[in-house]
Amino acid sequence: MIGLCGSVHAATVRVGYIPVIGSAPLFVMQGKNWARDAGIDMQLVRFQSGPQAIQALVSGKIDAYVAGVLPLLQARAHGADVKVVASAATEELEVVSRGALAADLPEQPVALTPDALRQRFADFATKAGHKPKIAAQPLGSVPDTLLRYWLKARNGLEPADVADIVGIDIDAAQQAFLAGAVDGAILREPALTIIRHRMPGMRVLASGHDIMPGQPGSVLAIVNEDAPDRAAWKTAFLTSFVRATHLLATDPEQAEPYVQQALGGGMLPRDIIIEALKVSASSYVSDPASIVDAVSKLQDFEVQTGLLHKAEPVSALFDLESYRQISQ
Repeated sequence: MIGLCGSVHAATVRVGYIPVIGSAPLFVMQGKNWARDAGIDMQLVRFQSGPQAIQALVSGKIDAYVAGVLPLLQARAHGADVKVVASAATEELEVVSRGALAADLPEQPVALTPDALRQRFADFATKAGHKPKIAAQPLGSVPDTLLRYWLKARNGLEPADVADIVGIDIDAAQQAFLAGAVDGAILREPALTIIRHRMPGMRVLASGHDIMPGQPGSVLAIVNEDAPDRAAWKTAFLTSFVRATHLLATDPEQAEPYVQQALGGGMLPRDIIIEALKVSASSYVSDPASIVDAVSKLQDFEVQTGLLHKAEPVSALFDLESYRQISQ
């Protein structure tokens, strides 16, 4: 790692992130001072969706990115030089329901068959006189693509025929669900735990595993990773990030103060953050090789649905060697 001394300036690294549990390795790095101790002045830049962060990435406003992996495919398709160097969280997203869409579902989630899901949407439309509204994030985001993938690829349902998908920001999706402005939502922690406590009638339509086994989620990506100035901090940053991810997987309570401060400004109750971290602990996976196949499947799906013009070699999005080197 790079050490700080009086004659050496810290390397400034601007990191775009979205406010979800999958970004928690950054908050641990900051709270534990691991980035600073490695000679890095880490400046966190908050966005409300992956596509928003991509705009900053393409325009050169951030040096690294911790958010959903799929918008990076769009960025590379438009010529951005960005590489995934680590995974952070997998199977983050769940589809939740309320009101009539949740009627008669058990409190403990069960996997619905395609026929049962089709019937549930049809029954809702018959009673309500309209299709259920499901909140996601903007088109091209991981939540939007995975919601459509779950409906179409996993259940044989045409998304536009069975639901009205509303693309809004992360915070807005949570608030719309709590307020009853939508009937369902695809959400991540800590929103899922917050909603469980505030709305006992909420029911899970699809767990992260139901949506897609090994569902790829938040990743660490570096912009222009082979540029000479990146050599001053890339390995140290990656090492600290992987160390933080391991802490979240093995000792979530130790990470709680840093996550609480970053996500809730210290206002979310401690027990909510701890519960969300414990639920997520088993999903923290650092090895980027573990998500390559799933990303390839989702890219194929985005091409089939017209979101991407053509499939690119997914291997080009990943730098697997840097992780291997620090793991030896």
